[in-house]
Amino acid sequence: MTAPNMLSPSSIYPKTTGLILNSTSETNILVNAASSNKTIRVQSLYAANIDGSTAADISLKWYDSATAGSGYAIANTISVPADATVVLLAADSYIWLEEDRRLTVQASASGDISVVCSYEETT
Repeated sequence: MTAPNMLSPSSIYPKTTGLILNSTSETNILVNAASSNKTIRVQSLYAANIDGSTAADISLKWYDSATAGSGYAIANTISVPADATVVLLAADSYIWLEEDRRLTVQASASGDISVVCSYEETT
């Protein structure tokens, strides 16, 4: 694994990804593969409850492997009120995903939570 030198990266790409959690299973939101030669800085992660009447919980984990490994809670069963948004990660509390790392999200109710993640890939 070769992470880029952060003092003089060759390129930095801003990106955003999102998904609706259509199950209550843990789901990858962002993966940095084992041989990507990239470092990812997660700038923000929003969880919006798109159900108009019922609160739902959201959990966020960081894994020390892109495919398996141990998961560590960043946010655990945080309640998102109906028609509301919760900021799980922000620019003042960003995290890094080195090679062979991933972030997962999990909702307590299928189809109720939409997640948007903004990040930078550095090579």
